[in-house]
Formats: sequence, C-alpha cells, structure tokens
Amino acid sequence: MGADLIDGLVVVGCSRRKTVTSRPVPALELYQGGCVPRLRDRLGADAGRRRQVLVLSARHGLVPADAPLETYDQPLTERRARALCRPVRHALTVHLAIHPTCEALLLLEPAYLQVLGTPPVPVVHVITDPVAHFGAAEKILATWGWA
Repeated sequence: MGADLIDGLVVVGCSRRKTVTSRPVPALELYQGGCVPRLRDRLGADAGRRRQVLVLSARHGLVPADAPLETYDQPLTERRARALCRPVRHALTVHLAIHPTCEALLLLEPAYLQVLGTPPVPVVHVITDPVAHFGAAEKILATWGWA
C-alpha cells in the first residue's frame, strides 16, 4: 500500500537573525528573521503540519522544522550554494519519498531557490520575497486547510 498524499510541503529559507542559545532548539524556533516567525505562529504546535515544513539552512542544508540546531553564522555564499545543491536535492527526494505530496510552497529568496531547484511535485508555488508577500503564502496555506 502506498503512502497517502499530504496536504502540501512548505520549504522556508533560514534567516540571519537567530535565537542565541547554548543548547540545540528546533530549526523553526531558531530562526527569528524573514517570514519564519509568521510561519511558526501559523503552525503553532501542530506536529503533523510541522512535519510538512522543511528549512533550507545555509549551514545544515535541508532540515525538518523540528531538527535540533544550535546558533551559527553561515552566509549563503556562491561557493556554499554550489556545495549545498546536491545534498539538498537528495534530502528533498528522500523527504518526498517518505512524505509524498501534490503541492509545494517555496518561501525562498532567489539564491536559496537555486540551491533547492524545482521539487518534483505537480503544483509548485514560489514566493521569492516571502517577507513582503507572506499574505500570498497565507492564502495558499488556507487552501490546504492550514487556517
């Protein structure tokens, strides 16, 4: 029996602003900039929806929303972006094999979008300025029932 399709996959980029911590915290809690706080507020503690969120980190690559991470400083340079492409795309393939979906929402600035590439799902929504256009993301999430 195949896996059931989930409502959607969200991939959000990391941010420069992070929680300063001496112990690992979930990725979605670590990042304090960009659209991450608004996405986090929308998800709350819903474990099912949080499993449908991946964070694209300049240091760690593509990680689940609840992956434990420590504070770091790693800009996404061109060299770092090239190094991340293969492992990030592999991680996405693995995630989609375990959690298939028919839609993806990419909340990624252009440099991060190039690292990820286009997910192999039928419908891909791309918002390259997720801070300015988070309202558009909220409309998509609402169609998925993420009220």
